[in-house]
Amino acid sequence: MTLRPLGIDPALCLIGGSWVPPEEGGTLELRNPSDGSTLCAIAKGTGADIDKAVLAAQAALEGAWGRLPNFERGRILYRIGQKVLEHVETLAELEALDVGKPLKQARADVIALARYMEFYAGAADKIHGATIPYLEGYSVYTLREPHGVTGHIVPWNYPMQIIGRSVGAALAMGNACVLKPAEEACLTALAFAQIAQDAGLPAGALNVVPGLGAEAGAALSGHAGVNHISFTGSVGVGKLIQSSAAENVVPVTLELGGKSPQLVFEDADVDAALPFLTNAGIQNAGQTCSASSRILVHRSRYDEVVAGMAERYSALRAGPAMDDLDVGPLVSMRQREIVEGFLEQGADLEIAAQGQVIADAPSGGAYVAPTLFAGASPDHTLSQDEVFGPVQVVIPFDSEEEAIRIANGTAYGLVASVWSQNGARQMRLAKRLRAGQVFLNNYGAGGGVELPFGGTGLSGHGREKGFEALYGFSTLKTVAALHG
Repeated sequence: MTLRPLGIDPALCLIGGSWVPPEEGGTLELRNPSDGSTLCAIAKGTGADIDKAVLAAQAALEGAWGRLPNFERGRILYRIGQKVLEHVETLAELEALDVGKPLKQARADVIALARYMEFYAGAADKIHGATIPYLEGYSVYTLREPHGVTGHIVPWNYPMQIIGRSVGAALAMGNACVLKPAEEACLTALAFAQIAQDAGLPAGALNVVPGLGAEAGAALSGHAGVNHISFTGSVGVGKLIQSSAAENVVPVTLELGGKSPQLVFEDADVDAALPFLTNAGIQNAGQTCSASSRILVHRSRYDEVVAGMAERYSALRAGPAMDDLDVGPLVSMRQREIVEGFLEQGADLEIAAQGQVIADAPSGGAYVAPTLFAGASPDHTLSQDEVFGPVQVVIPFDSEEEAIRIANGTAYGLVASVWSQNGARQMRLAKRLRAGQVFLNNYGAGGGVELPFGGTGLSGHGREKGFEALYGFSTLKTVAALHG
């Protein structure tokens, strides 16, 4: 099968406004996780291509892109968002084929990408400096300026959403971007780049170089011409990227995953909670950095919550992305092996319920039945390590203090949720839970393009989404004038 997203040859890179073959002419095979078939060949960019892309980005900053006023950048981003909406079905099908997520989830990602463009379009001319009262005879003010060339290393689980929240914010601040999409899933990144060009984004403002992380990704994170790096992915790779960027004293935004808990107290509205408790663990087959893989439940409601979640799990069906079921395949057979390894480590736990892989699912697909474990201790491997698959554990607690201790008892700190009708408890836990986002009687808040997102500990540092992302993609300059 040959795929040409929006007419683009996926074996090409976008550099300086032109689609060009990689310097060394190499390609990588892209597979469909739903059946194991080959989708197409994509470009295998290397350090030489990253060099060219960085030079193109620098030229854009010195040329038309760098001279645009803020409001004109906003107009371009808005047009990009509108053109994304013109291609909803095409982009959703590409994402479903590439990543394996059900069509309805892929479609939601397209809408989110457009929303990011709209949000940052409106924000582009609204990041202001400040005037600072100082000594007599001085006028002091601050300016927000772009870093320059920003590098974006995007994972395979949510390509469109993460491009939106990182590239969108970087462009809004006037940076020029070099994007390295994941080698497992880059078709929508290429399609987005063409859409951006069609919307009038000047040449070189966005450059896309597919390739292996160890080659193109490493070259980008260590490039002396890059002024800021944004990375979403594993802890191990994040450490390598931060170390590489440190050689050039370059700031890094890292979003590295989590082991996010939902805390269900004795006064919780369990009926309202159950859809959030389950969906936050199985969306995108659990391959979500902010997935809620730990459910902490007060012992007085424990059996009720386990039974309610088990009923939902038993109804879950996994199958090909185009079948648009509850759960699609994992992104690759390698990822399936990793998740199956975790399932084996849960042999000492009670399986409260499992979903079903449909009988006619292709044998070459990377399917894992969604699995709910009960009776896990807080220090069990499945309670501590990020599985990145459709696996959740339910853990009992007896007091608020114990719940906080368990919730904060991992190396991660990305998202948490509290289910309780007690307003004072909600406020206490919102302050005491170690997480970048805390949701009260909900989880995820519908994606929250406007809501700052990021973590602590092994979940990384820096913030994406909302206005905070714009601050992260800019540097502050202080100007002090002595006029007497």
